[in-house]
Amino acid sequence: MFKKILIANRGEIAVRVMRACREMGISTVAVYSDVDRAALHVRKADEAYPIGPAQASESYLRVDKILDVAKRSGAEAIHPGYGFLSENARFAQACADAGIKFIGPTPQSMEMMGSKTRARQHMEKAGIPFVPGTARGLASPEEAEQVAERVGYPVMLKAAAGGGGKGMRLVHSRPELRQALESAQSEAQRSFGDSEVYIEKAIVNPRHIEMQILADEHGNTVWLGERECSIQRRHQKVLEEAPSPIVDADMRRRMGEVAVRVAQAANYTNAGTIEFLVDQQKNFYFLEMNTRLQVEHPVTELTTGLDLVHLQIKIASGEKLPFTQADVGIRGHAIECRIYAEDPDNNYFPSPGKIDVLLQPSGPGIRRDSGMYEGWTVPMDYDPLLAKLIGFGTDREQAIMRLERALYEYFVAGIKTNISLFRRILRDHDFRAGKLDTGFLDRMLAKADPGPTARAPEPRIAAIAAGMFAVLEPPAAGAKDGNAAATQPTASNWKERGRAEALR
Repeated sequence: MFKKILIANRGEIAVRVMRACREMGISTVAVYSDVDRAALHVRKADEAYPIGPAQASESYLRVDKILDVAKRSGAEAIHPGYGFLSENARFAQACADAGIKFIGPTPQSMEMMGSKTRARQHMEKAGIPFVPGTARGLASPEEAEQVAERVGYPVMLKAAAGGGGKGMRLVHSRPELRQALESAQSEAQRSFGDSEVYIEKAIVNPRHIEMQILADEHGNTVWLGERECSIQRRHQKVLEEAPSPIVDADMRRRMGEVAVRVAQAANYTNAGTIEFLVDQQKNFYFLEMNTRLQVEHPVTELTTGLDLVHLQIKIASGEKLPFTQADVGIRGHAIECRIYAEDPDNNYFPSPGKIDVLLQPSGPGIRRDSGMYEGWTVPMDYDPLLAKLIGFGTDREQAIMRLERALYEYFVAGIKTNISLFRRILRDHDFRAGKLDTGFLDRMLAKADPGPTARAPEPRIAAIAAGMFAVLEPPAAGAKDGNAAATQPTASNWKERGRAEALR
């Protein structure tokens, strides 16, 4: 087992990995940019090293600087978290060349699955079902028109090296296609340095469901159940849950078996995720593979009772999986909200700044993976993800109730957050009924928010507010030290106002 691990990341995921390391008796090394000097992951680490200015290209994306810190600190392994260098095959290879273990798949597997077109080519050979379209980048607008006519409109253009909706365009008819292709290729080049774009049939109102897999370095691969990831804004996941409301035991088994075949075809090791699109008839199609730990991994941990980061580290150290597929069970229900520093009232514009007040929820069935604290200044240089709030219950209804309660306990002052968005989602009738697809959030946001009409203010909240007002209220005239009238054993303003409000 490793004695020291460097976490090549920041924010809540760096804190999450450090917690796992501490539980396993492993020392941790943090890296940080200039603006992250006071970040929580720096404070939690056993050692911390600066790696450059705020720009990620000069700090968190600098392979040479990170490997230099690993050598100077004596770290035996590097955990990349997600984002930044987590799916960079060159980084994984550089770690191997330096004699440092990369906690993730091999560079070869990452290369194979990192390009969506290469992945489709390999999956086609392995007989994996995927959405009709091209397995290679489009050579010309004419080819795009031919394929679109063959598979039928609407079609989706996608960047081969893409992610997060970059280089993606939905095309409804032939007159739109050429301009959309040029736009997608241009955006792909700017975002990924690769203009390759392919085309596939657009599935109307699909669900986005993914399957978690684990594979050790001894040939053992298992699936750990699915996650429903259909609630998205601009192709970015917002809320995830496990298990999916529409997946039954038979469908779960079939999806899991396909996911294992995908991983084995790629000679994959460590934690990975196979993403599927699911149509209205519950047919599922391979979409892509994420060769890293996912943001939403906590919902799988809660519903399986497994710690994925512990298992990642054990697999990377050469251990065999300590269980077989028959040992994996799914219990209860978990839902995760991604808490972002963004303003829902201003088109979700990022909201950096100082956190003046932070009240965080807790209680039965609530988990928080957070990278923020009161007094910290949220930088404007990185993804605005602050924390993840996860509700767990014996069933979906209890998970929703607990999460809704926790969201009303969550309070962040000084910056804007999207907490109000999740309160609205959890109140939505279609969400409650599990009627989800990738267009759900756009439809919900297009409707007027009815507000929490079914929820009256809790008496205890009104009482607390009234009490605070009484404490802050100036004392009455003559009520000062030594005044006999002020020392009478009458009920305090706090109690008087609190009782009055509670009885209203």
